[in-house]
Amino acid sequence: MSQYLFTPPAITAVPVVGSNSLFPVHRVYCVGRNYAAHAREMGFDPDREPPFFFCKPADAVVPVADGESLTLAYPAQTDNYHYEIELVVAIGKRGSDIPVEQALDYVYGYATGLDMTRRDRQMEMRKMGRPWEIGKAFDYSAPIAAIHPAGSVKDIDQAEIWLTVNGEDHQRSGIGNLIWSVAETISYLSGFFELQPGDLIYTGTPEGVGPVVRGDRIDGAVAGLTPIQVTIA
Repeated sequence: MSQYLFTPPAITAVPVVGSNSLFPVHRVYCVGRNYAAHAREMGFDPDREPPFFFCKPADAVVPVADGESLTLAYPAQTDNYHYEIELVVAIGKRGSDIPVEQALDYVYGYATGLDMTRRDRQMEMRKMGRPWEIGKAFDYSAPIAAIHPAGSVKDIDQAEIWLTVNGEDHQRSGIGNLIWSVAETISYLSGFFELQPGDLIYTGTPEGVGPVVRGDRIDGAVAGLTPIQVTIA
Protein backbone atom coordinates (compact mmCIF):
# COMPACT_ATOMS: atom_id res chain seq x y z
CA MET A 1 0.00 0.00 0.00
CA SER A 2 1.40 3.38 -1.00
CA GLN A 3 2.01 6.05 1.60
CA TYR A 4 3.40 9.56 1.74
CA LEU A 5 7.15 9.91 2.24
CA PHE A 6 6.51 12.60 4.81
CA THR A 7 3.50 14.26 6.41
CA PRO A 8 1.73 16.49 3.87
CA PRO A 9 1.55 20.17 4.83
CA ALA A 10 -1.55 21.43 6.57
CA ILE A 11 -4.18 23.19 4.45
CA THR A 12 -4.10 26.97 4.80
CA ALA A 13 -7.58 28.12 5.82
CA VAL A 14 -9.09 31.54 6.47
CA PRO A 15 -11.78 32.24 9.12
CA VAL A 16 -15.26 33.18 7.90
CA VAL A 17 -17.20 35.89 9.71
CA GLY A 18 -20.27 34.54 11.51
CA SER A 19 -19.33 30.89 10.98
CA ASN A 20 -17.26 28.12 12.52
CA SER A 21 -16.32 27.00 9.02
CA LEU A 22 -12.97 27.79 7.43
CA PHE A 23 -12.24 28.77 3.82
CA PRO A 24 -9.52 26.38 2.51
CA VAL A 25 -7.09 28.18 0.21
CA HIS A 26 -6.43 26.64 -3.21
CA ARG A 27 -4.54 29.22 -5.30
CA VAL A 28 -3.63 32.88 -4.82
CA TYR A 29 -3.82 35.21 -7.83
CA CYS A 30 -2.72 38.84 -7.60
CA VAL A 31 -3.57 41.61 -10.06
CA GLY A 32 -0.72 43.97 -10.89
CA ARG A 33 -1.16 47.74 -11.21
CA ASN A 34 -4.97 47.84 -11.02
CA TYR A 35 -5.26 51.45 -9.78
CA ALA A 36 -4.22 54.23 -12.17
CA ALA A 37 -2.51 56.38 -9.52
CA HIS A 38 -0.48 53.41 -8.27
CA ALA A 39 0.55 52.58 -11.86
CA ARG A 40 1.85 56.15 -12.20
CA GLU A 41 3.81 56.01 -8.94
CA MET A 42 5.45 52.79 -10.17
CA GLY A 43 6.46 54.53 -13.40
CA PHE A 44 3.84 53.16 -15.80
CA ASP A 45 1.18 54.63 -18.07
CA PRO A 46 -2.19 53.71 -16.51
CA ASP A 47 -4.01 53.19 -19.81
CA ARG A 48 -6.55 50.39 -19.60
CA GLU A 49 -4.42 47.59 -21.01
CA PRO A 50 -5.45 43.97 -20.28
CA PRO A 51 -4.81 43.03 -16.64
CA PHE A 52 -1.81 40.93 -15.72
CA PHE A 53 -1.38 38.53 -12.83
CA PHE A 54 1.23 36.93 -10.63
CA CYS A 55 0.73 34.16 -8.08
CA LYS A 56 1.69 33.46 -4.52
CA PRO A 57 1.76 29.99 -2.95
CA ALA A 58 -1.19 29.09 -0.77
CA ASP A 59 1.03 28.87 2.30
CA ALA A 60 2.12 32.50 1.84
CA VAL A 61 -1.36 33.36 3.15
CA VAL A 62 -1.39 34.28 6.84
CA PRO A 63 -4.91 34.41 8.34
CA VAL A 64 -5.45 37.05 11.02
CA ALA A 65 -8.33 36.33 13.39
CA ASP A 66 -10.86 39.08 14.10
CA GLY A 67 -9.59 41.42 16.80
CA GLU A 68 -6.07 40.01 16.74
CA SER A 69 -2.82 41.64 15.65
CA LEU A 70 -0.34 39.70 13.55
CA THR A 71 3.36 39.91 14.38
CA LEU A 72 5.19 39.62 11.07
CA ALA A 73 8.95 39.13 10.94
CA TYR A 74 10.92 41.43 8.64
CA PRO A 75 11.95 39.07 5.81
CA ALA A 76 15.47 38.16 4.79
CA GLN A 77 17.07 39.37 1.55
CA THR A 78 15.50 42.83 1.44
CA ASP A 79 16.20 46.35 2.59
CA ASN A 80 12.98 47.78 1.16
CA TYR A 81 9.97 45.91 2.59
CA HIS A 82 6.67 47.41 1.35
CA TYR A 83 2.99 47.20 2.31
CA GLU A 84 0.14 47.07 -0.24
CA ILE A 85 -3.46 47.09 1.02
CA GLU A 86 -5.93 45.16 -1.15
CA LEU A 87 -9.50 43.94 -1.47
CA VAL A 88 -9.36 40.14 -1.64
CA VAL A 89 -12.03 38.16 -3.48
CA ALA A 90 -12.71 34.57 -2.36
CA ILE A 91 -13.98 32.28 -5.11
CA GLY A 92 -16.70 29.80 -4.17
CA LYS A 93 -17.30 27.65 -7.25
CA ARG A 94 -15.53 26.30 -10.31
CA GLY A 95 -15.67 28.17 -13.60
CA SER A 96 -13.92 28.84 -16.91
CA ASP A 97 -14.58 31.55 -19.51
CA ILE A 98 -17.03 33.24 -17.16
CA PRO A 99 -19.06 36.09 -18.70
CA VAL A 100 -18.65 39.43 -16.93
CA GLU A 101 -22.35 39.62 -16.15
CA GLN A 102 -22.18 36.26 -14.31
CA ALA A 103 -18.80 36.72 -12.63
CA LEU A 104 -20.04 37.86 -9.22
CA ASP A 105 -22.04 34.62 -8.93
CA TYR A 106 -18.68 32.89 -8.43
CA VAL A 107 -17.70 35.02 -5.43
CA TYR A 108 -18.00 33.38 -2.03
CA GLY A 109 -16.90 36.45 -0.13
CA TYR A 110 -14.54 39.36 0.40
CA ALA A 111 -11.70 40.19 2.79
CA THR A 112 -9.06 42.78 3.57
CA GLY A 113 -5.55 41.63 2.67
CA LEU A 114 -1.94 42.76 2.40
CA ASP A 115 0.41 42.03 -0.48
CA MET A 116 3.73 42.40 1.31
CA THR A 117 6.59 42.98 -1.11
CA ARG A 118 10.38 42.89 -1.21
CA ARG A 119 10.37 45.98 -3.44
CA ASP A 120 14.09 46.03 -4.10
CA ARG A 121 14.04 42.41 -5.25
CA GLN A 122 10.94 42.98 -7.37
CA MET A 123 12.57 45.97 -9.10
CA GLU A 124 15.78 44.02 -9.74
CA MET A 125 13.78 41.24 -11.40
CA ARG A 126 11.71 43.72 -13.40
CA LYS A 127 14.81 45.40 -14.81
CA MET A 128 16.18 42.03 -15.89
CA GLY A 129 12.86 40.90 -17.38
CA ARG A 130 12.65 38.02 -14.91
CA PRO A 131 9.73 36.68 -12.82
CA TRP A 132 8.84 38.48 -9.59
CA GLU A 133 8.62 35.48 -7.25
CA ILE A 134 11.45 36.44 -4.90
CA GLY A 135 9.91 39.90 -4.55
CA LYS A 136 6.29 38.82 -4.19
CA ALA A 137 5.84 35.11 -3.42
CA PHE A 138 7.96 34.68 -0.30
CA ASP A 139 6.87 33.22 3.05
CA TYR A 140 4.11 35.06 4.94
CA SER A 141 3.71 37.63 2.16
CA ALA A 142 -0.11 37.53 2.03
CA PRO A 143 -1.74 38.34 5.39
CA ILE A 144 -5.54 38.29 5.25
CA ALA A 145 -8.36 39.15 7.64
CA ALA A 146 -11.53 37.06 8.02
CA ILE A 147 -13.71 36.56 4.95
CA HIS A 148 -17.20 38.07 4.83
CA PRO A 149 -19.74 36.07 2.81
CA ALA A 150 -20.78 38.05 -0.25
CA GLY A 151 -24.44 38.17 0.79
CA SER A 152 -23.52 40.12 3.91
CA VAL A 153 -21.49 42.77 2.07
CA LYS A 154 -23.17 45.83 0.56
CA ASP A 155 -21.80 48.15 -2.13
CA ILE A 156 -18.31 46.65 -2.11
CA ASP A 157 -17.67 48.20 -5.52
CA GLN A 158 -17.87 51.66 -3.90
CA ALA A 159 -16.16 50.88 -0.59
CA GLU A 160 -13.26 52.94 0.72
CA ILE A 161 -9.87 51.28 1.13
CA TRP A 162 -7.08 52.65 3.31
CA LEU A 163 -3.90 51.88 5.21
CA THR A 164 -2.03 53.67 7.99
CA VAL A 165 1.47 53.16 9.36
CA ASN A 166 1.92 54.12 13.01
CA GLY A 167 -1.38 56.00 12.82
CA GLU A 168 -0.49 58.11 9.78
CA ASP A 169 -2.39 57.87 6.49
CA HIS A 170 -0.39 56.28 3.67
CA GLN A 171 -2.98 54.75 1.33
CA ARG A 172 -6.56 55.95 0.84
CA SER A 173 -8.76 55.34 -2.17
CA GLY A 174 -11.92 53.52 -3.22
CA ILE A 175 -12.71 50.18 -4.82
CA GLY A 176 -14.52 52.18 -7.50
CA ASN A 177 -11.08 53.33 -8.70
CA LEU A 178 -10.06 49.84 -9.83
CA ILE A 179 -9.04 49.92 -13.47
CA TRP A 180 -10.53 46.42 -13.87
CA SER A 181 -13.55 45.78 -11.65
CA VAL A 182 -13.96 42.61 -9.59
CA ALA A 183 -16.34 41.14 -12.19
CA GLU A 184 -14.05 42.02 -15.10
CA THR A 185 -11.03 40.58 -13.30
CA ILE A 186 -12.78 37.28 -12.58
CA SER A 187 -14.02 37.02 -16.16
CA TYR A 188 -10.61 37.74 -17.69
CA LEU A 189 -8.68 35.46 -15.30
CA SER A 190 -11.11 32.59 -15.91
CA GLY A 191 -10.15 32.63 -19.57
CA PHE A 192 -6.64 31.51 -18.63
CA PHE A 193 -7.29 29.35 -15.55
CA GLU A 194 -10.24 27.27 -14.43
CA LEU A 195 -11.11 29.02 -11.20
CA GLN A 196 -11.70 26.71 -8.26
CA PRO A 197 -13.42 26.95 -4.88
CA GLY A 198 -10.76 28.18 -2.48
CA ASP A 199 -9.05 30.53 -4.91
CA LEU A 200 -8.18 34.01 -3.64
CA ILE A 201 -7.78 37.03 -5.91
CA TYR A 202 -5.85 40.00 -4.52
CA THR A 203 -7.31 42.77 -6.69
CA GLY A 204 -4.54 45.37 -6.61
CA THR A 205 -3.42 48.24 -4.42
CA PRO A 206 -3.98 52.01 -4.61
CA GLU A 207 -1.26 54.65 -4.55
CA GLY A 208 0.80 55.36 -1.45
CA VAL A 209 2.81 52.16 -1.14
CA GLY A 210 5.99 52.45 0.84
CA PRO A 211 8.47 50.81 3.20
CA VAL A 212 8.10 49.66 6.77
CA VAL A 213 10.79 48.83 9.33
CA ARG A 214 10.93 46.79 12.49
CA GLY A 215 8.56 48.16 15.12
CA ASP A 216 6.11 49.71 12.65
CA ARG A 217 2.41 48.99 13.00
CA ILE A 218 0.22 48.65 9.91
CA ASP A 219 -3.56 49.09 10.10
CA GLY A 220 -5.56 48.51 6.94
CA ALA A 221 -9.19 48.14 5.98
CA VAL A 222 -11.81 47.98 3.28
CA ALA A 223 -15.00 49.66 4.50
CA GLY A 224 -17.56 47.10 5.64
CA LEU A 225 -14.98 44.31 6.08
CA THR A 226 -12.88 43.18 9.02
CA PRO A 227 -9.73 45.35 9.26
CA ILE A 228 -6.23 43.95 9.47
CA GLN A 229 -3.48 44.89 11.89
CA VAL A 230 0.17 43.89 11.56
CA THR A 231 3.28 44.74 13.58
CA ILE A 232 6.69 44.30 11.96
CA ALA A 233 9.09 42.46 14.26
